[in-house]
Amino acid sequence: MLEPMRDLLIEAKRGGYAVAAPNVWNKESVKAAFNAAEELGAPIILDVGYAMGIEETGEIARFVGARHPRIPWALNLDHGGPFEHIIRAIRAGYSSVMVDRSQLPFEDNAVQTAEIVRIAHAVGVTVEAELGHVGQGVEYEKTRDAGLTHPEEAEAFVERTGVDCLAVAVGTSHGAYKGTPHLEFDLLETLSGMLEIPLVLHGGSGTGDDNLHRAVKTGIQKVNLYTELGEAWFEALEHEFAVRAGTAEVASADEFTNVKKKPAQLMEDSCRDGYQKKLMHYIELFDSAGRI
Repeated sequence: MLEPMRDLLIEAKRGGYAVAAPNVWNKESVKAAFNAAEELGAPIILDVGYAMGIEETGEIARFVGARHPRIPWALNLDHGGPFEHIIRAIRAGYSSVMVDRSQLPFEDNAVQTAEIVRIAHAVGVTVEAELGHVGQGVEYEKTRDAGLTHPEEAEAFVERTGVDCLAVAVGTSHGAYKGTPHLEFDLLETLSGMLEIPLVLHGGSGTGDDNLHRAVKTGIQKVNLYTELGEAWFEALEHEFAVRAGTAEVASADEFTNVKKKPAQLMEDSCRDGYQKKLMHYIELFDSAGRI
């Protein structure tokens, strides 16, 4: 059932686990996310970026979600930029929107976020914001420290804006890391202890299982995932085409049958399976399996 994201995250905070938030962009990725949640009995948050199609992917998510009535799920606009994009997501039935003003000065971030909160809350939509800035992994060694969230700013920001959850910068980065991920767990513990609202971790891919599990136990309730799911998607497709071309061994009779399938079927079956398996790993890592 589609729910406000705040409800899923408040329950996660009570239970000491985190909800996986995979990026989805088409029918196969949406199905893979719901299949993973269904198999493990877990809540799920579907993150959709503007480039992935606000209306199109939202429609697919609701269509597939209706076929998984026992799964609590949320539909979240990821890294919402222009005001118009955020309003489009609200009108398209998203249960949550992220307002990403993390590269603006504190005052501008707070003012613009508060405006979206007022609008979204009027129609029952959750708002996620970011304070500090989670950069790109290719610049990790140069930018990691500059964007860390300051606790005193976080407390003031939450009070001024009324956001439902806050993405914090504690040492992760988006995309593939150039360098070794190093998380500031003391900072995360401080933020978790002083803020009542749920906390979000962006840049989950490549951060490492030990780091992510510890982050969840230290106070993270939502973990965003994209890069590793995309890699699993492509690796599965590449393997199937290699089998088809005769350059990879066939592991089973089922895989031999796949050789006869058309490319569209390979994408639906193989890519979806690769994405789903990787996502299931993280659902279990975040201790959200068996929560429904």
